[in-house]
Amino acid sequence: MYGLCGCCWALRPRYKRLVDNIFPENPEDGLVKANMEKLTFFALSAPEKLDRIAAYLSERLTRELNRHRYGYVCIAMEALEQLLLACHCQSINLLVESFLSTLRLLLEADKPHLHILATNSFVKFANIEEDTPSYHRSYDFFVSRFSEMCHSEEEDPNTKTKIRVSGIRGLQGVVRKTVDDELQVNIWEPRHMEQIVPALLVNLEADTHGSSGSPAEQTEGCFRELLGRAAYGHINNAIRPVLKHLDRFSLWEGRGFAVRCFQIIMFSIQSQHSHLVIQQLLGHLDANSRSPASVRAGIVEVLAEAAVIEATGSVGPTVLEVFNTLLRQLRQSVDYQLTGFYDNAGRRKTTSKEEKRLQDAVIKTIGSFANTLPVYQRSEVMLFIMGKIPVPGIYPALGSPNAGFEGSRMIQVMLLKSLLQVSERYESSNLLTALPSAFLEPLLSFTLMEDPEIRLLVLSILISLIDRRHNAARLATVSVTLDVTALELKEDRCSRQDNLFTRKHAQRLYRHVYLACKEESSGRSHYQALFTLAAVLTVELVNEEVLVDLVRLVLALQELALSSKESLSAFNRCSVHAICAAVLQLLSQLSPPTALRQHVTQVVESRQKEAPHLLPEHVLCDEPRLPDGELKVTEDFLFIQSKMCEALAGSSYSAHSERLNTPYTPQLTDDDRLSRRKSIVDAVSLQMYVDLQGSSDAPQKPQAEHITFETLKNAIEDRGMVEEEERRKRMQVVEKFQTASFEEIAAHCGARTSLLQSKLDQVFDLIIRPPPSPSGQSRPRSTPLHEMKFPDLCVY
Repeated sequence: MYGLCGCCWALRPRYKRLVDNIFPENPEDGLVKANMEKLTFFALSAPEKLDRIAAYLSERLTRELNRHRYGYVCIAMEALEQLLLACHCQSINLLVESFLSTLRLLLEADKPHLHILATNSFVKFANIEEDTPSYHRSYDFFVSRFSEMCHSEEEDPNTKTKIRVSGIRGLQGVVRKTVDDELQVNIWEPRHMEQIVPALLVNLEADTHGSSGSPAEQTEGCFRELLGRAAYGHINNAIRPVLKHLDRFSLWEGRGFAVRCFQIIMFSIQSQHSHLVIQQLLGHLDANSRSPASVRAGIVEVLAEAAVIEATGSVGPTVLEVFNTLLRQLRQSVDYQLTGFYDNAGRRKTTSKEEKRLQDAVIKTIGSFANTLPVYQRSEVMLFIMGKIPVPGIYPALGSPNAGFEGSRMIQVMLLKSLLQVSERYESSNLLTALPSAFLEPLLSFTLMEDPEIRLLVLSILISLIDRRHNAARLATVSVTLDVTALELKEDRCSRQDNLFTRKHAQRLYRHVYLACKEESSGRSHYQALFTLAAVLTVELVNEEVLVDLVRLVLALQELALSSKESLSAFNRCSVHAICAAVLQLLSQLSPPTALRQHVTQVVESRQKEAPHLLPEHVLCDEPRLPDGELKVTEDFLFIQSKMCEALAGSSYSAHSERLNTPYTPQLTDDDRLSRRKSIVDAVSLQMYVDLQGSSDAPQKPQAEHITFETLKNAIEDRGMVEEEERRKRMQVVEKFQTASFEEIAAHCGARTSLLQSKLDQVFDLIIRPPPSPSGQSRPRSTPLHEMKFPDLCVY
């Protein structure tokens, strides 16, 4: 009967006759539309016949494909597409299996135009929304085949581009069809992601400009859609193939492609999941700690871009993890730079230039990431970074034991640079919050380091944190011709918090400015920074007390430059005189009386005529003009303390003008960290030395003195001389401990300790000496209490 139906066309089933009628005699005429409408009406009227119609269409297409009659193949595919679009969602499952099997046949063929035809049909099918679940579909073949098409290497460039674009569109269709259907294949499994993601990245890399219709443009859209549909648990599976691909083809170097990939990733995924990408990058950075510096630098640069984008959305729990990882990379980079190898075996060489590039990238990453955080978190970050800076004797060294002093110095410079980047964009209306004691004290300790680069970085950090109204740029030029009105400085009255900051920390800042001017290794940039710092303090904390203190500081600096005890060069002395003139010129224009301004102007004019080397325009320049012979400074070129005091006496500054009569002297206290340049024990030794010196100068036995009126009068008159002598002794002690060698200090302290022990023995002898006996016979001497040996049971 079947053979009879095959021979007699009229006896064939109606659905077969309708299918045969849609094929024209000449395939170039295309699908017979009238007959196609009849077939569609029949399929909708009898949906139970859909599976048979689809199977017969698939059979007819296979027959034409085997006969290489590709025109009829295209007609059959068009008919299947129209049936899919016309059928209701409830009955579409009857067509899908035959449709997908037909697509497999076309994709397995060796004709590129058939691949493109199958892909277009699959994309149309993927855009159809289905309400009825399907339990038996599998898209594994399509994932594999479309990924393979993305790697096409056809000789014809046009054909190659078309096949690659078709492969990308096919992957995009698979994602749309499966990502939201839990009953379908899990597209997020590693075996699928390891095929899809590299296929997309290859085309994204091929054309970085992404012209219209190019594979790169299609890839970016598909990649964004894929990542945008990723849930929390799928992010890691999507990111790992990206990292592997960049490693396999060495794409971390050069910065461009890797950064672009992660920019697409960070902007495509949901913001609450973005910190997972940061975690993946941090872990990958640690895993590549033994890789070349160029690879590590590329990962860090990508991390910098990703961290900025991530912080704007969701910070997540990775803030401190970022800084810990980056600081660890700094430590390792310093070790590699000092040893010249980036592996323990000493086989893989590295250069200082490559490691320097990595270090700059790490510093930039620390700064850029911290700058996206809220103000309160930036304060915590600055404290965190400060706590990691190695300070001899105060904080443990961050570098490895092999790095030594040079390694610690390099880490100090790098972390201070990163701290400067954070502070440059730090904005706070409260100086107590911006410069708490826990941050200010260790920061100021670096102003006395021997390394000039470290001192300059610290001064820049202080300027950026104190300069709340952004006046530093206007005050960066050291000159005695500055016009305050032309500068348009932003001033405001001191708040209560500013006054508290002045009382708490101003003297400490003045002290470190004074001691920083004594450094012999200071250069032009250091003195410019010192002037800017003093100018910013004047503008930010403008009041009578601060202005008088700054005048005292300037007079003390002038005496410092004139002192023969200081081993300063002619350039250093001229530079100190120059910044004194510039600071006083600025102070005299803010609000002090006219008499003070006249005196400052008179001294400046005298210098301009006869001693231009004492002005900043001639000494703090590219080619300093220094005197040929010995530096001589006459009284006409100096600012006179008595005249300045008289100028302030009859004004609103009269309440503070008397303080000018007291010379400014930086006092050393136990809380200061000035003497800790070499070791923390210096401060303890200094205090011990002062105490022992006082005890050695005291008489052994108190002598009774007859006190008269003349004695009291002489004591009051000599009080100033005594205080001056005590101050001189303290300065001698400080100078000795700063200049003497360690052996001399140890020997001196050892001798003083022996003297103290002998005096303690004398005191103990007097305490435990027995009273005289009434009979005149002395009692046997008992054992001193501190020499007795008690049984173990008596010791608690």
